[in-house]
Amino acid sequence: MEKLINKIQPLADPLGRMINGFTKTLGNLCLFVFQTLSWIPRRPYRIKNLFKQMEFIGVQSTPIIMLTGVFVGAVFALQTGKAFAMFNAESLVGATIGLSLAREIAPVFTALMVTARACSAMAAELGTMKVTEQIDALETMAVNPLHYLVCPRVIATTIMTPLLTAVFDLVGIIGAWFVGIKLLGIGEASFFDRLYFYVNLRDFIGGLVKSGFFGFFISLISCYSGFDTKGGAKGVGDSTTRAVVVSSVVVLVTDYFLTTWILEYFSQGPSV
Repeated sequence: MEKLINKIQPLADPLGRMINGFTKTLGNLCLFVFQTLSWIPRRPYRIKNLFKQMEFIGVQSTPIIMLTGVFVGAVFALQTGKAFAMFNAESLVGATIGLSLAREIAPVFTALMVTARACSAMAAELGTMKVTEQIDALETMAVNPLHYLVCPRVIATTIMTPLLTAVFDLVGIIGAWFVGIKLLGIGEASFFDRLYFYVNLRDFIGGLVKSGFFGFFISLISCYSGFDTKGGAKGVGDSTTRAVVVSSVVVLVTDYFLTTWILEYFSQGPSV
């Protein structure tokens, strides 16, 4: 028995440390989330900080969202147009692209772009403040760091991500229209008729709801990574990388569960 334990121990120790570390991190993240949610409704309402973050996350992200959306729609139209041509179903290109953009592509791509551009900056900025003890200075001045630094970022990301998703939907359809009609020769009337017939408001609303959840998740994860930074400049780089990777994975994983919930909810509710 002792020999068996000696053989298993080198494998069990790293596994135990990994499980212990994961549990500790998950517990700290849950506590961070609960504390942030408890501070959001409290005064003073830092409107100036909120609008500053909305401008940084939303307005400054608009060009990259538009560029990404146009080419995603164009590529999708090119691929579906070539595929549907084999079955003489080119008229369904508009409806297929519209449904895909509204339900899945626009929310997921927007969340990933916001993660890459804005949330990485959040983690780096808060991480730098952490290692240079600026967050400790806020506490010394009786200013709660969560209320001052985290709450405006979380609210701004949750609000602006759905708006950026709507922009992505619009420019994605424009890119698909240009490629499908101008380059592939699909009839404009059939393109828009099928798009109008198959894509309804609840598809669009479902995508906006998903993007709101994505914005909430990625902002909390990025802020937590910044607050959890240790080890100077290297720690800031590590926390930024961790924030982007974990946020991207969370977006892709939660997308499945949100899609299941939204499809079930709308299938039971009245048609919009």
